[in-house]
Amino acid sequence: MRLKAFLRPLVYLGVAGLAACGSAPKAVDMPSAAATTGADPLRIGLALGGGAAKGFAHIGVIKMLEANGLTPAVVAGTSAGSVVGALYASGMDAFALQEKAVGLDETSIRDLQFSSGGLVKGQKLEDYVNEQVQRRPLEKLSKPFVAVATRLEDGERTVFARGNTGQAVRASSSVPGVFQPVSIGKHHFVDGGIVSPVPVDAARQLGADLVIAVDISNKPRGQSPADMLGTLGQSIAIMGQKLGQAELARADIIIRPKVLDIGPADFTQRASAIVEGEKAALAVMPQIRARIAQLLAERAQALQLAQHKAAQDRQQACLESRSRLQKLSGMVGLNEPCANP
Repeated sequence: MRLKAFLRPLVYLGVAGLAACGSAPKAVDMPSAAATTGADPLRIGLALGGGAAKGFAHIGVIKMLEANGLTPAVVAGTSAGSVVGALYASGMDAFALQEKAVGLDETSIRDLQFSSGGLVKGQKLEDYVNEQVQRRPLEKLSKPFVAVATRLEDGERTVFARGNTGQAVRASSSVPGVFQPVSIGKHHFVDGGIVSPVPVDAARQLGADLVIAVDISNKPRGQSPADMLGTLGQSIAIMGQKLGQAELARADIIIRPKVLDIGPADFTQRASAIVEGEKAALAVMPQIRARIAQLLAERAQALQLAQHKAAQDRQQACLESRSRLQKLSGMVGLNEPCANP
């Protein structure tokens, strides 16, 4: 009798504890997976490829994305794509970009200087970009942005994410033989199109859930380019073709504006390039929406699985909390199951 009287209060405490275990699932501090998977919007990443004057097409693509409520959260750019990308990441919308493009004077970004390294020094391009972004470094821009360049000493891909924005864009845009290599620290850098014509991987590394790649690169069409700049551009395109194809395959969506007939230095075709960008983006809009729906469905499934796993873990913890004393007591209520997952 004395033992039974001693055990009774302990058993009641156990019953109370088990009741709490099964009735307050919302109080459990569940993981960030549910929050990030269910609540955070998809992060759209834009990978803007190189292509000299064809790069005005990027503005048309951005116009259509914004017009359809698809605002990129992160941007990566190579060569001409880094110029548009830097200005866009600075806070300009597509219409501001178009206004800049229409009013652009070529002499404001081109500084000829005869040198063994190239005909264009590139300082004017650097100064122009820095002026447009209010001299903010890369890490202070309104959107996460990176510029991709090629390290001349060993051919390594280099992704600039911090520091002088204009200088990073200049390095990314320094077409070998046209622009002089850019010296940064102990190394020299040239056009990123050699190693990453369309920087899909860089956009993914910025945290993009969905990467939209814009490919405006030259494609060999059995014709010889008409001038030196065209020859250099096509040579770079050929060198980066294999690497570029592999990287492009990792994009969710690929947009290819029809700008192959626009010469690399033909700034007179900027309006046409913008229109072609708009057309190409509009054509793939159903594909973009389908991919977004697929990713959201995958997120919902992942959230459901995470919630089920959490419920199973709670049930297991509840079961394990039953002491040997409670199991042996045989008192009413102690054999009730914990909450099912």
